[in-house]
Amino acid sequence: MEQRHRQFTVVIGTFLFALTLFVAGCASGPLSTREKGVLVGGGLGAATGAIIGSTVGAPGPGAAIGGAVGAVGGGVIGDQLQGQENTQAYQQSQLTQQQREIQRQRREIERLKRRSE
Repeated sequence: MEQRHRQFTVVIGTFLFALTLFVAGCASGPLSTREKGVLVGGGLGAATGAIIGSTVGAPGPGAAIGGAVGAVGGGVIGDQLQGQENTQAYQQSQLTQQQREIQRQRREIERLKRRSE
């Protein structure tokens, strides 16, 4: 009986994880890093919570609690990663802008050299 109960729990956890991925695939536009973190964390948390909950005879509440905790944790990690991505993108745009300005100044120097000859 216990083996059957565990198999059921694993099936439910896998179903919840697959459902999470399916819902993520239906979102409009690409997912942000934060959203990916929430979805992956929630799915893994739900699956883990269902497995752990099955040991005490409560896979449903275990999946719910695990999913919520996993979603929060995944969101925090995803938010940190997204912040780093935004910082890198800003720095890259600044670098590109500076390189353009250097190119412009070089052209101006060359123009002034030709003019003075």
